[in-house]
Amino acid sequence: MKAIVMTATGNPDVLQYQDIPEPQITKPTHIKVKLAAAGVNPVDTKIRRNGIFYDLPLPTVLGCDGAGTVIEVGHGAEKFKIGDKVWFCHGGLGREQGNYAEYNVLDERWVSLMPNRLSFVEAAALPLVLITAWGGLYDRGGLQQGQVVLIHAGAGGVGHVAIQLAKLKGAKVISTVSNAGKELFVKALGADEAIIYTKDDVVSAVVKFTDGKGADLVFDTVGADVFKASINATAHFGRIITLLGVGDSDLTEARIRNLLIGFELMLTPMLRDLDEARDKHVKILEQCALWIDDGLLKPHIGQELPLQQAAKAHHLIETGRTTGKIVLSLAES
Repeated sequence: MKAIVMTATGNPDVLQYQDIPEPQITKPTHIKVKLAAAGVNPVDTKIRRNGIFYDLPLPTVLGCDGAGTVIEVGHGAEKFKIGDKVWFCHGGLGREQGNYAEYNVLDERWVSLMPNRLSFVEAAALPLVLITAWGGLYDRGGLQQGQVVLIHAGAGGVGHVAIQLAKLKGAKVISTVSNAGKELFVKALGADEAIIYTKDDVVSAVVKFTDGKGADLVFDTVGADVFKASINATAHFGRIITLLGVGDSDLTEARIRNLLIGFELMLTPMLRDLDEARDKHVKILEQCALWIDDGLLKPHIGQELPLQQAAKAHHLIETGRTTGKIVLSLAES
């Protein structure tokens, strides 16, 4: 089968379009999926640049997010039948095969039926970012109706679904963006306020919007500098949830404010083989599928590229200027 293979660590050109053996069902509960699309996430670029999570040799196939059609089921598989359209977040971390490929085989336990309303490309854009945003806002962040949440980089992959999930919870949303075009984009998604961080002071704007209180919850999808700056934008007794590290941030003010600081890494259940936590990820996708089919949640595809252009997709993500998600289509591969 055709696949994009990570041949070494390094720049995007280490991603090569090659023929590799087609995966086969080896366990009773396995299903085989003919992939139609694969989502591209920042974690893919970090693995490519820094190395896989396991002490295993290269090459490997990246890509956590996949959507496609079930074409074969193991004799113990009961959840799906041939022809079912499915989406999932599985593989791509260096141990199990990822989804930059024509086919994948995985346990049916980690798979969900696709929302009826979505195309394969739209479905492949969502699993990782939905699970991440849900975990950061609902589980770690404890977001409640009527609270104010500051979502950094609201036009990005995680950010644009986080805005929608926050509005579904009945929260007021402030989002940071880099330009006026993205300001319009996040407001169309439901953001109550957008701050263009390249020209306005974020802390001052948040304090003004909240009548001096600060945001009840800050969701940092950017990194240590943004985390540090967000402390003064957070209400006393509030919460900051970050997807990344906090660096050498001075936490004195966070302590005085009595803030709860949390981390969200949706990869943990896969990396540590925490099956019950992965079951919850599947339930998140099932609930989100209902919201999508009710028209309450939707992805934004910034670019759709053919599988062969995975290196270009990585380059675009690393520029930091993308909107929504980039997806690789296998329609012509």
